[in-house]
Amino acid sequence: MFPLWLQAGFWGLVSGSALIIGALVGYYMHVPQRLTAAIMSFGSGVLISALAFELINEAYMRGGFGATAFGSLGGAAVYTAANIWLAARGARHRKRSSEPQPTEDEVSGSGTAIALGATFDGIPESIVIGVSLLAGAGVGFVTVIAIFLSNFPEGLSGAVGMKKAGRSARYILGLWSAIAIISAGAAIAGNTLFAGASPAIIAIVMSVAAGAILAMLADTMMPEAFETAHDYAGLITVAGFLAAFILSKLG
Repeated sequence: MFPLWLQAGFWGLVSGSALIIGALVGYYMHVPQRLTAAIMSFGSGVLISALAFELINEAYMRGGFGATAFGSLGGAAVYTAANIWLAARGARHRKRSSEPQPTEDEVSGSGTAIALGATFDGIPESIVIGVSLLAGAGVGFVTVIAIFLSNFPEGLSGAVGMKKAGRSARYILGLWSAIAIISAGAAIAGNTLFAGASPAIIAIVMSVAAGAILAMLADTMMPEAFETAHDYAGLITVAGFLAAFILSKLG
């Protein structure tokens, strides 16, 4: 049996690898924007379901209403503040394929801001994977699937936007590859830093990550999906939500 930290790193890398796959598809293939939006809608629904039935529910079972509410609002507040700071530096449309991202000539330092933003988006998800292993029941299968399915359209849409802004394949694929590796490191950190922590602390960590992920969905993924899919975005999101719900019950 492999040690827990190594298992956490493996599953973090698996979920993060979807970013690379999505970036490869987005850069080298022509994917209609409606299809990109549909995939993003479905991934959003899957992730919302995992948040509700896996993360938030687990946080409540461990720490009660107080820890869950405090962590969720805190995670959302931290993400929102960081997103506002990054948006002012050129990273507002880091996951958009339809809206043009700024070039370095237009906004100096925008490439760095986009890289930081993309990295920041993935850290809470990976920490959750590491923390989920501490319960002793193994990693949440639905959680990993949900993160993988949400990471694919993130990488795809982001790569398309970066390509339109004139950024090279080396920059784009290097960025998403680095984030996949960082995802593995964040999962390991979540597993090792909180080993032995009290149930209340674990509950807060899980709910902080859940709040940050939900804020990320509302700020970046869902607007991109709705902008292109329009009337069908809601239906596809519900389909993703139900798919993850069924997986969680079958599991």
